[in-house]
Amino acid sequence: MKRALNFNAGPAALPEAVLAKAEKDMMNYRGIGMGVMELSHRSKEFEEINDHTKNLLRNLLTIPDEYEILFLQGGASLQFSMVPMNLLEEGSTASYVLTGTWSEKALKEAQKVGNAVVAASSKNANYRSIPNTSEIYIPAESSYLHITTNNTIYGTQWHSIPERLQVPLIADMSSDILSRPINISSYGLIYAGAQKNLGLSGVTVVIIHKDLLNSSKPSLPSMLNYQVHAASKSLYNTPPTLSIYFLMLVLQWAEELGGVKKLEQLNKQKAALLYDAIDSSGGFYTGHSEEKSRSLMNVTFTLDNDLLTSAFIHEAEESGFIGLAGHRSVGGCRASIYNAVPLEHVEKLADFINRFRSRN
Repeated sequence: MKRALNFNAGPAALPEAVLAKAEKDMMNYRGIGMGVMELSHRSKEFEEINDHTKNLLRNLLTIPDEYEILFLQGGASLQFSMVPMNLLEEGSTASYVLTGTWSEKALKEAQKVGNAVVAASSKNANYRSIPNTSEIYIPAESSYLHITTNNTIYGTQWHSIPERLQVPLIADMSSDILSRPINISSYGLIYAGAQKNLGLSGVTVVIIHKDLLNSSKPSLPSMLNYQVHAASKSLYNTPPTLSIYFLMLVLQWAEELGGVKKLEQLNKQKAALLYDAIDSSGGFYTGHSEEKSRSLMNVTFTLDNDLLTSAFIHEAEESGFIGLAGHRSVGGCRASIYNAVPLEHVEKLADFINRFRSRN
C-alpha cells in the first residue's frame, strides 16, 4: 500500500513500525486470544502495559522519582480546567503567557475557576514570536506561571524557558513533548495530549511534582482531582487502553531509535530543510514566525496571494502531500513535522517547495 506523505497537525503521523506492530496485536495480543483493545484494564496484561509505558516515559525524559506520571483523558483542553482547579489557591492568581490560540483558551478556562491574568503576550504582533523572559510579569500572589511550549497554529516555540521562578512553572507540551531533551525539574507540571508526538488521541500525559498533589482540594469531583488519579495509578476509571498501548509502542520506537537526543537531531535536520527552502525563495515564500522563535515541529509560511496558495496546496495533494493547509486563523501553509514524520518525507516536501517556486 502506498502511504500518504502526512504533514497533518494532529492527529498526526505515526511511525510505520508502530503501526505494523499494532496490526499484529489487534487480533491476538501475546497469544491470549484477544485484541489489545479487548483487555480488561484490571488484567495483569494491561497492568504490565500501563506500568511499562510509565517506565519508558520516565527513562526517555529522565523524570525524577519525585514526579508522578498520570495517564488521563479529555485532552489538553481538560487540563486547561484541571490545572487551575487543582493548583490555583483561593485568594491567589494564575499567571499565563499568551503565545497563541491554545494559551488563550487555557487562560479563558482558568478565569472561570479563579483570578487569572496575562503575564506576557505577543498577540499584538500576531503571535510571530515568543516574549522575552524579561517581559514576563508574575504578581507576587501567583500560584503558578503557565506557558505553551510550542504553538502549532503560528509555528513558534520556546527555546529557553523562564528560570529561577518563585512559583511552579506549568507547561502545555502537547505538540513538542519528546522532541528534545528537557529539564523536568524546571517544571511543576507538564501536560500533553498524545495525538501529535506520543501516539493516538484519547490519552493525555500529565507529569506532576508530588508536592503539588497536596494542592488538590478534597471538594473537587474525583475525576478532576490529580490526587485521586495518582492514588489509583491512573486506573480510577476505565482508561483509554488502546491509546496507552500505542503510547507504549511509540515510546519503544523512540528508545530503539536512540532516544530524545536522536529525535532532536532529526527534528533540527528536518526543520532546517524547510526553513532553508523558505528563506532562499527570494520572498516567494514568507515564514510566519520570527527566526529566533521558529518551531521545530510546525513550519508555517505564506505565499504572495490566495490564488498561489490554493494552487500550492492542490498540487501538493496531487503529489501525495497531506495536511499542508494553514490554520484558518492564520492562512497560508503549515507543515507539521513531528517525530514520526520521516526525514525522507521532509526532503520530498522541500524539493516540491523549490520546484513549485521555479514553475511559478
